[in-house]
Formats: sequence, C-alpha cells, structure tokens
Amino acid sequence: MPAFQAASNKKYPTDRTLDGQARQRRVGAGAKGKLPNWTDKLLFMLVYQKTTPLQTMHGLQCNVSQSHTNYGLHHLWPVLQQALRDMGQAPEREASQVAHNPLALEGTPTLAIDGTERRRQRPTDATQQKEPDSGKQKTHTDKHILLVNEHTNTVVYLGPTLAGSMHDKKAADEASIASPVNATLDKDTGFQG
Repeated sequence: MPAFQAASNKKYPTDRTLDGQARQRRVGAGAKGKLPNWTDKLLFMLVYQKTTPLQTMHGLQCNVSQSHTNYGLHHLWPVLQQALRDMGQAPEREASQVAHNPLALEGTPTLAIDGTERRRQRPTDATQQKEPDSGKQKTHTDKHILLVNEHTNTVVYLGPTLAGSMHDKKAADEASIASPVNATLDKDTGFQG
C-alpha cells in the first residue's frame, strides 16, 4: 500500500493536473471519485489483474460506470507497475538481465520455463488471421514466455507479446534468456530440442 501511494504521488504530483499542467484550484476541489482512498484504488487494480473481467462487470462490482472503469484502469496501471518495480517485485522484461535479477536468485536457482497464451479477438482480414492462430482448436492467441522461481513461485521473467503461431522453443531461443550460474531449469516437452 505505501509503495502504491508513493508511486501515485510520483506519477501524479498534487501540484499538477493529470495532464501535467499547473493546478488552478487547490487539491480536493471538484467532483469526488467513486474510489476515494488509496486502499480502494489498489483493490480495484488488483482484482482486475487477478480476474480480468469485462470492464462493465468490474465497474458493476465497484459501483463505477464502464467509462470510469476504463479511465481508472488506464491511469492506475502505470502506478501499479511502478510500485512493483520500486518494491523489487516486477518481473524482468530484458532477457539478458535475468541472471542478475534478485527474484531469480532467491533460494537455490531452480527455475521453470513455460509459454502461456491468452485469447484475442480473431482478425477480420483473412491475410492477418494466420499469424495469431495458435493451431489449437482454431483459437487466436497472443503468447508470452514466462520464467518462474520454483521456490518463491514468483515470475522472474515475462517475455514480449508474440503471435500465437510461434512455437514455445523458438520463442525462448530468440529471447536468449541469461540464466543464473548453476541454475536448474524445469520445462515441458515443448522446450525439448
């Protein structure tokens, strides 16, 4: 909670508007939001990240309209990312830096690698449909390569968004993930080769 509040104060200083311009009115003037305190805002973001509901449904749970849900998600997402980085809990996004990441070095370096897919809307253009097609039950997906510390169950590395048609092994090879010294790596059969 303190990291989230500090990140919000850094991203949106009280002497500036959300657009970054100097304030003309004092802080607290104007309409009051439906999520008045930091605890509500953090819970709003964490529940959305955990369950990934439709914005309309998430808004109903929080007594907020869909447009305010969208607005809140887009303004609070960078704050949550910064808070996680400040606490040292954000996954590494650069594959070459994984070997030095403290999340990978906690406990004995036993890591697990896997590819994860999330569904996406099927492109309407026939020429664009082939790339995101994962080949699994005619599903169109986006793919990420994940590296997890097995002792702490923490995501150490989150790869870039790739098309669902790319094979897990090929995506991992292209990422060139640098492993810690003497690390063991658990993998499924999709990574053998």
